[in-house]
Amino acid sequence: MTGTIIENLSGRKLAVLVTFLLLCQLTCFLIGGLVAPMPANAQMMIATVCKDTTTVKNDTTKWFYNRGKGACQNIGLENLHHDLSETDFVFAFQMPLPRENMILDYSRWQQNLIGVLQIDIKYHSLMEIQPRSVITIDARMAYRNKGDPEEQWRLYTRSVEKRNLDCDIEIKSEHHLYNCSAMPLFELGSLFHDYYLLNIRLPVETPDMNSHIGHIHDMSLIVINQNGGFTKVWVSLKSVFFPSIVAILVWFWRRIHMLQRKPVLLEKMLLSLGLALCLLNMPLEYLTLYFDLPFMLLLGDIRQGIFYSMLFSFWLVFAGEHMLIQDTSTQSSLKQYWRHLSAVATGCASLFIFDMCERGMQLRNPFYSIWVTDIGTNLALTFIILAGISTGIYFLFLCYMIWQVFINISHKRQSLPTMCSVRRLHYEGIIYRFKFLMLATLLCAALTIIGFTLGQVAEGQWKWDENIELEYTSAFFTGVYGMWNIYIFALLVLYAPSHKQWPAVEDTSDTQNLSEEIEFTPLQERSSEISSLTSFLKKATID
Repeated sequence: MTGTIIENLSGRKLAVLVTFLLLCQLTCFLIGGLVAPMPANAQMMIATVCKDTTTVKNDTTKWFYNRGKGACQNIGLENLHHDLSETDFVFAFQMPLPRENMILDYSRWQQNLIGVLQIDIKYHSLMEIQPRSVITIDARMAYRNKGDPEEQWRLYTRSVEKRNLDCDIEIKSEHHLYNCSAMPLFELGSLFHDYYLLNIRLPVETPDMNSHIGHIHDMSLIVINQNGGFTKVWVSLKSVFFPSIVAILVWFWRRIHMLQRKPVLLEKMLLSLGLALCLLNMPLEYLTLYFDLPFMLLLGDIRQGIFYSMLFSFWLVFAGEHMLIQDTSTQSSLKQYWRHLSAVATGCASLFIFDMCERGMQLRNPFYSIWVTDIGTNLALTFIILAGISTGIYFLFLCYMIWQVFINISHKRQSLPTMCSVRRLHYEGIIYRFKFLMLATLLCAALTIIGFTLGQVAEGQWKWDENIELEYTSAFFTGVYGMWNIYIFALLVLYAPSHKQWPAVEDTSDTQNLSEEIEFTPLQERSSEISSLTSFLKKATID
């Protein structure tokens, strides 16, 4: 039997390989910690209140902005004239803000833009806010690029949206402000243009529309975008890992086809896992530098979801193949793991449906949000909480499976003293290497689940929490991403078929050794086993 590379590779070569992989892992952490900036950046801007004296309020060619040629007339909400109605002023946000008297522009490397609206409402005894009041917003977004005239804004999207005002006040006194929660306003999946402009109106088309929202003192907009420097580092890592994984995957499958047997379940799962990683590694972000692709956020979530589902499924099969939860008399198949894999499939399908309800709808309307209603917010929070609980339960179950594997191996090791010295040393070396690999798998699973949970919390925090914080580090994300590639690279190398043959010459002077040699021969020649370790475990189980 040829076995796998992890069984036949010399200790020195294995040490060199492990050292190289650990150095690669350390490099990924250092790149994120020393080179890459924070993954995202938040910027708060105060609205400019512009006077709108036009008779046609639905003219989408008329835009109000506070900088450049044709800037609007700024008015203060504190000193409104009685001849001005609610439809005569517009809240304008011009993005991005200048810095140190320098006009800045967005870069396509920044990928996406998220807007969160904060409304400051002043208490007035005659205009108290009703609980759970609904505010109607007429939001219009425009864009222009470098080289365009300063007054030439083009319509990007518009929508009339409703948001719930969640406000409270401790001291009901004049000139005190309500404490209102932030509201998700828009999410752009592509940051293709250089400048953006947001105009917000508060329509009063019916007597009840915007009649119970109190006296608005001010509006502020918090815009969150991915850092361009982080995107460059992220895409650079993808550009390195993508061809590397493709090459090792081709090499792995070529060695499988050189064998005179069909691929076994674990080899098929490794191939599927490698393909899912290749899909995740594809540096599609380069396309956003030349094309406006608003679906990139949704596509990124789908790619990551496919990888997560494949990785979680692989770990269950990987542990199960050495725990012998399937019938040892037949070749393993996915049907024997349907109970384990159905839970993973259900969780991934639920997250996919939730993502389609959110970002799928935002492809048509960037101002849409599932968080704006009580039902939507509760549903979204339920999905996120259940996802965190499910990943925690999954990790505990995986720990249990690996613990069962170790117990199983410990029981089978009781037969080692009856073997000849060469064979005993051979199996002991395999067992030590396999235990180290299982511990590495457990560490990889723990970091993956932590990264998944942090990603869900970081994505949803700005939607339900009024305190927006972006204190997660780039080193963790680049480190976990590098760990996925290095771990799967190591599995493809170590579980590839080895060309080395098991030495047939042994000391057979002892009849016990001779009988042991004869007893192991049929197991070595079975065409359905991936390694001699599984052969050894199944042999002991049959005995």
